[in-house]
Formats: sequence, structure tokens, C-alpha cells
Amino acid sequence: MKISFLLHNAYGIGGTITTTFNLAQALAERHEVEIVSVLRHRELPNFVLDPRVSLRPLVDLREEKEHPLHLRPARVFPRSEYRYGQYSELTDQRISEALAVTDADAVIGTRPGLNVHLAGQAPPHVARIGQEHLTLDNHSPRLRTALRRAYRGLDVLTTVTEADAGAYRRRMRLPGVRVEALPNSVPDPVLPGADGSAKVVVAAGRLVPVKRYDLLVEAFAAVAAEHPDWQLRIYGKGDEHDRLRQLINDLGLWNNVFLMGAAAPMEAEWVKGSIGVAASDFEPFGMTIVEAMRCGLPVVSTDCPHGPAEIIADGVDGRLVPVGDRDAMAAALLELVGDDELRRRMSRAALENARRFAPGPVVEQAERLISEAVSARRAGRPVVRERRSTHLAARGFAARDTALVAASGALRIVRKGRP
Repeated sequence: MKISFLLHNAYGIGGTITTTFNLAQALAERHEVEIVSVLRHRELPNFVLDPRVSLRPLVDLREEKEHPLHLRPARVFPRSEYRYGQYSELTDQRISEALAVTDADAVIGTRPGLNVHLAGQAPPHVARIGQEHLTLDNHSPRLRTALRRAYRGLDVLTTVTEADAGAYRRRMRLPGVRVEALPNSVPDPVLPGADGSAKVVVAAGRLVPVKRYDLLVEAFAAVAAEHPDWQLRIYGKGDEHDRLRQLINDLGLWNNVFLMGAAAPMEAEWVKGSIGVAASDFEPFGMTIVEAMRCGLPVVSTDCPHGPAEIIADGVDGRLVPVGDRDAMAAALLELVGDDELRRRMSRAALENARRFAPGPVVEQAERLISEAVSARRAGRPVVRERRSTHLAARGFAARDTALVAASGALRIVRKGRP
């Protein structure tokens, strides 16, 4: 089969890019695979891509940022999608043209706005697989309403957790569309796993408010007070950098907490630590949690929707703490920092339990879904039959979202009318 991934920007940094590259490279062992990047802003990707996977951009911002069509707002890409401001009539046109001439058996969209293009514009013979890397609850009522209509043109919709797949099945009426959880995969480590002896806690991800690195730094102050020889290393870049730097200085943690900048790949940095940590308010999956565990690090994470609880077995290979609870985070870290045997035992469990996120089982599931979608397209039939109970439940959620959209529109009108 030929499989094509439609990606926002393959030249950036982020979890969706990482998991797309991982899956594409694994599939390339048995299939012809390409990544179509809507945008390009630099010469080479941040991540190394297997040469068996072809990569081509549609809009090169280095040359076309001021293109007349790129200065006009997008008409196909949904306005309520988070990335809408980066799309335009030019991206609409290039995506439409790329889909019209694709020779792929299956095209995989990797975000809601691209799934809308895919569902409505792919040729009839092409299997259409939409991926959701956020959660249904993370989408606004306006976007959910748009997706209810558009996603009916898909063959398969995948989410990264079973909890979110269940939400889509209950709340969205998608007749004939198979909705299934497909977790992100992490390649088998090439370095020996961490041995638990380093006095280092490691966190990684974009420095943005939802990741709550401020809470993590504050929690680590309690660790540093009792164990001043331990460090917290935070890898990533983002808008929160300067505020975090100031917080570290204010708390006097300049010898214990370090902003390390971005690192790709992260494996060499994970194995230098003994504990992984994630303090997010919201985490659709938790790619860094899996990465850390695959390198032998037990992970302390907030029990936020939806990913961490489907990855971490609390008390076995890590700890789950309430969202936003600085003291609980500090206590969980102190428990692992202060007990060498517990840390080593959890390290061994993390290595073993994280194997289910290895490329093998995930790619096998992905291949099955793609093959079934391709076969269904060729036979002119839906991948699954709609269940009546699902239809009735989804109607209620659709009506509620419609009411929320209407109320939001009325509120905007009222606000505009105020002097």
C-alpha cells in the first residue's frame, strides 16, 4: 500500500510531529510512505526522518509568506480550529490540489482542520483516516459542531486513548465511521536504560501554561530543601521560559532547577535521570511519559484527562497525583527520591509495562485499520454499521453543543452593542 500522512508542519517540534514520524518510519518497512507537510519554515526538519519516508511541503513560508492568497483567510479549514490563523486560501488551494492528485491508497490526517479537508476533498477511491491528538472535550462546541458534519466523510477516526474513543462514540453521530483508540508509539531505545542512581528528575515538553512547569518548580522546592543534591532538568522551549526563569530565581533554586532548552531526540537525556515528571492540567496522551518509561524512569504525573491514567499504573511504575496539587506532587517526588529500592523497582516495572507502546503492537493495529479502510473503500461499503443507541445518545450532545454555539453568538452580539 501507499500511505500518505497530511501534517500541519513537519519542520516544527511537538508530540504530533514526533508520533507521525515514528509511525511513518515503522510503516515504511513494508509500505510506501510519504509525509505531506502543509507548511514549511526552515530547510530541514528538527527530527531526523527515515530516508525511506518521502517528505514534501505544500507552502514554503520562507518564500510564500506574503503570497496574495496566503494573506486571505482560509475558507475550508474550520475557523474554530486552534491553528486557523496559520491557514489561508493558499493552504486551502494547495491541500485540495494535493488530495485531488494523490496516488495513495490511504491518506491520514493528523489534526481536526486537516481531517475536514480530507473528509470532504479526498478522491472516492482513497481511504480516509482521521487522527485526533487532542480530546473531544478540548474542542470548542463550535468546532465539535463542525466536526459532526465533516467527520462523516471519514472511514476511520483514531484517538490516542480509549477514554476519548468512548467519548466520540457516545457524543458524535458518525455513521459508518470506525472510532478506535490507537496509542502513540515510541521506538525501542538504543541506549541502556537508566539505572536509578542519578540524582536527577527530568521533564520535557513545550514551555506553555497548560504544562504547569510553574507548579512543578514550586513542588521541587520541597525536594531541594530536603535533598539539595538532587536536580530538576526541564527540556523544551516556549513562551513560559522567562517567567519560569524568574520563578527559579525567586525561589533560590538556581543550583537545583535548570531550563535545558529543546533536545531532539530526548532519549539521551532521559537516561541521565532517575525519575520522570509531568505536571500538566491537560494531556491528551502523554508522549513524554511513555518516552521516559521506555528509558527506565518511573514517572510522577498529574492524573489529568485522559492519557496518564492509561499509561501509568499508580504505585507500580509511577505515581498519579491530583491536578494542580503542588503538595501532592512534592510528596510523590519525595517518596521516590528518598527510597532507592522503590525507585529501582518502579524503574524495572516502567521498562516492562511501557513495552506495549513499542512500534510493533501499535504499527500492527495501525496496519489493520488502514487495510480494513482501504478494503471497505474499494468495496464501496462503510467500515462499521451504526448502532441505534449511539445515534440516540449523540443527538442529545449535538443539541447541547448547538445551544452553546447559539448562546455564544448571542453574547458576542450583546457585547458588540455595548457603548
